[in-house]
Parts: sequence; C-alpha cells; structure tokens
Amino acid sequence: MVIKSNEAMGLSQPPKSMWMQTLPQVLAVSVKNILLLAFGMTLGFPTILIPGLLAPEETFTMTPEEISWIGSVNLICVPIGSIVSGAVSQAIGRKRAMQVVNLPFLAAWLLFRFCNAEWQVFVALAMTGLSGGFLEAPVLTYVAEITQPRLRGVLSSTSSMAVIAGVLIMFLLGTFFPWRTVALVSCVFNVMSFTFLFFVPESPHWLISNNRLLDARKSLAWLRGWTDLDEIEPEYKQIYREVRVNDDDLAQDNPAFDGVSNGVTLNGNNQHRQPKRHAKKNSRLETLKLFTRKSFLWPFSLVAIIFFFNHVTGMTTLQTYAVPLFQSVNAPIDRYYATVMLGCVELLGSIASTALVHYTGKRLLNFVSVLGIGVCFTIVAIYAQINALVDVTNSTTPNLQLVKNSPHNWIPMTFLIGVAFMAHLGVRILPWILTGEVFSNETRAAAAGLCSAFTYIVSFATNKAFFAIVGVLTLPGTFFTHAALSVVAFLVLYFFLPETEGKTLGQINEHFAGGTKMGDKVYRDRGDRKSDFHMQHNPGNINSAYNGGDNSNESKF
Repeated sequence: MVIKSNEAMGLSQPPKSMWMQTLPQVLAVSVKNILLLAFGMTLGFPTILIPGLLAPEETFTMTPEEISWIGSVNLICVPIGSIVSGAVSQAIGRKRAMQVVNLPFLAAWLLFRFCNAEWQVFVALAMTGLSGGFLEAPVLTYVAEITQPRLRGVLSSTSSMAVIAGVLIMFLLGTFFPWRTVALVSCVFNVMSFTFLFFVPESPHWLISNNRLLDARKSLAWLRGWTDLDEIEPEYKQIYREVRVNDDDLAQDNPAFDGVSNGVTLNGNNQHRQPKRHAKKNSRLETLKLFTRKSFLWPFSLVAIIFFFNHVTGMTTLQTYAVPLFQSVNAPIDRYYATVMLGCVELLGSIASTALVHYTGKRLLNFVSVLGIGVCFTIVAIYAQINALVDVTNSTTPNLQLVKNSPHNWIPMTFLIGVAFMAHLGVRILPWILTGEVFSNETRAAAAGLCSAFTYIVSFATNKAFFAIVGVLTLPGTFFTHAALSVVAFLVLYFFLPETEGKTLGQINEHFAGGTKMGDKVYRDRGDRKSDFHMQHNPGNINSAYNGGDNSNESKF
C-alpha cells in the first residue's frame, strides 16, 4: 500500500500563520503548567496546615518541635526525587513521566484529608516533596524540546508563574475552607493534569532518540500548527541531527541507516518495521562519560552558580520569613497583608519576565534583576541601620515605638516587595529556563534533575542558616550582604552568561561543547527559521541515507 503526501498529489497546504504555529505550543505548555500549579499548591499548603493543626478542634496534636518541621520536610525530600527524575524521564518519556507523577500527588492529598495521626502528615509531606522533585526533569525538558526558539524563553518563564499561582490559590482556598477540605479540593488539579496530558504530544526529541521517527514527525506537525508532515520536514531533519549528533553511524553518514520507524521509511525504499541497522545505544559507561565532558560540566557549572546566587541574594529567605521580616521593619500595614502583597508582586514580576524576555533577551533582563535586588536591599539596609533594627524579632530594637510612629516606615516594606519583583523579573526565572536549554539531548533529563536537586539543597541551607547569619551580622548587615552578593552575581552573569534567547538547542549545545560561539545577539525568529544555526551554516551536511536519496514523496507500509 502506497500513501502519497499532500505535496505529491498537488494538495500542499499553505504556510501556517504565526498564530497557528504558536497556538499548539501554548496549549501544550499550558497543560504542563497545570502540573506545576498543583506543585505550587503543595508548597503553599504548609502555611495553612500549621494553624489548622494548632486549632483546638483538631483530632490529634503536635508538639512545637514537630510543627517546626512541617515547612521543611517536603523541601528536604525534593532533591531525592530530582536525582531520579532524569533517569525515569529519559526511560519512559517526558509526557508519561508527567502523568505518572500525578498519582503520588493524589495519594498525598487523600492522605492529608483522611489522616488521623502525626506520622501520616509527615508521610504525606514527604510524598509531595518527592513528587515535586520527580516532576522537575520532565517539565523542564518538555518545554525546551517542544517550543520554537522564538517562543522558548517566553513559554519557559511561565513555569515559575504557574508555581507562584499555585501558592496563591492555596492561600485563597485556605482563607475560606478548612485544611482537610482544601486537601480534597486540591485533587482536582492533579486529575486535570493527568487527563489533559493525553491530548498533547510527546517530545519529538525523545521520540527520535528512541527510534520512533514517524511519531516524532507527527508530534512536530501537531506542535507547529496541526500541519502536514511535509511542512515540518526541514525542522525535523535539523532536530534529528541534533539528537543523533553523537551517534557514530550517523556522524560518519552511514548509509545503512534508513530512518525507519513504526513501519514507515523516510527514503522511499520498501522496508518494513525495523531499520537495517539501529542507532547504537550508549553503554552505561559511555553514558557516564557524557557527564565528564565539557558539554555537560560547563553548562552545569553555569546553572549551578546562577541557582546559588538565586538563593543567597536574599529572595529565598525573604519569601520564607516574610511575616517576621515585615514585623521587624515595622510595616505600616498588617504583616500578613504585606505577605500577600509580596506573593502578588512575585506573580507580576514573573508575568513581566514572560512579556519582556523575547525582546530584551535573558542577559539584559537578568542584569536589571540582580542590580535591582542590590539597590532595594541597600535601601532597606540603610533604613534598618539608621533605625537600629538589628534583629528579626525586634527584641533588641531600642526605639521600636519611634519607628512604628515614623512617617517613613513604608520605605522598607516597599523596597522588600521591590526585591520580590526584581527577583522574579530575572534571576528567579533564569536558571529554570537555562536548565531546559543548555544541556545536550543525552544529558538534558538527568541534568535537569541534578540542577533541581542542587537548588533545593541550597534553598534548604539558606533558610536553615538565616537566623544564625542575622545573629552574627545583624539585620542590616544581612541586607548589605545580599546587596553585595547581587553585585557579584551581576559580574558573573556579565562575563559568563551567553545569550540563548531565540537560539536553537543545537546552536546552544554547539556553544557549550566548545564549537561556534553564539554571541550576545537576541534572535527574534518570525517563523521562517532564518535564525536556524544548522540550516545557515551547514545547509548541505545532511546524511544522504537519512535524507531519502531520491527525495521521494511516498511513504510505504
């Protein structure tokens, strides 16, 4: 049976509009973001769980020491899930891994709802932490692999927006419902995530790496506007080369490999289900060697350093200890209202980042972010120093009443909230975007898990050490330290951060492998793929066996 393409029959479709190319990518990323929103709800849940457990009508009680661990247990468990998420995502696929992770989330919410003992609460918290770590690799790699370069930065930055939105939704639900009811309601989001993921395609990169070539072409056609397979052939060939660049057979243009998958050949020869020769699978030792190469160590070091500055420049501890910090600087409004404002501004910063990154690029946006953090913390530090606000609890403040009555006590609250905006404008978003971009196809999933594990370990360490640091440096000294580290972060980003906005994954990988450098220019692809690195610089370097030789437009079963 011979199936002819639309082009062969004279029925080729007109080029898809920019909107039609963009819409399916937005839909697929939005479905992925439902899972991240559900994860954000687990991060906000301890905030309403703690007062709920302290209520006199609760069926069981907890000691203050047990209560103190509620906000930390899930964070401790996230790195464990992150470490294994890469291997699982690479084995079963990005889409299936995202579906699977909804199941332990559901189990945790149900355990919260029906728990009747302290240990069950901690088991449920540990499950949310492990599940949160497990989702890191598939969600980070999925958005990077399904989006066009012109959209990758914008759509990747929506991940943080989804997590923040989940935290805010949890705060809102906790305002009106008991914590057990909130836990039951939260199941809805994981059910939605699991169901909607059936209707979006798997990553073309992952499908190609598993020799499912026809499925990869169908996936790419869906993601580029539900178009004909012929329309996506140039991009498909480029992705194929990027994914299989390390394969010895393909690197030598081995004519034995026909590119056959699922009963369909790409070269028009009448072959059936299996290719003449499969691409070679890396052994375990060869796989481990991938993590010792420059193409992994350089981007991993860069992402790890940015994650480090993400936390030590102050936003992590500000978010965790917002209520006592607003009390310490004598905010002119209720400290809980100020904390809600902080969360809203975080979301606004993420939205601004999403709107601007395509136009400004990641470098400029993050320069503004870290310098803005430094300016805000410097102003708060000077205010705290002048007014002798030296302790988080204000227990050693000698002129507390004078400060409370001061007409200027809006200054520290405003600029602490300004820190939240500036952080989420850039440096809180940047490393998560880079994690999905800078690693090769062979290491991307595992690297995403390792990077996630690293950031949560640093997050836990900074939160745990915060009060000790304030005890040594005082509150103004801590704020000055955050400001100084922001300047250091600016210098590191200026000299070591390349501009990845608008670049293809192949071009980014080539840069970090020590090949052609990307430069600092922002590419704003308008859909014609003119910024395609390989099509510009290597237009004729396509495997003849893969390309189809006679350029036949027929696929045969």
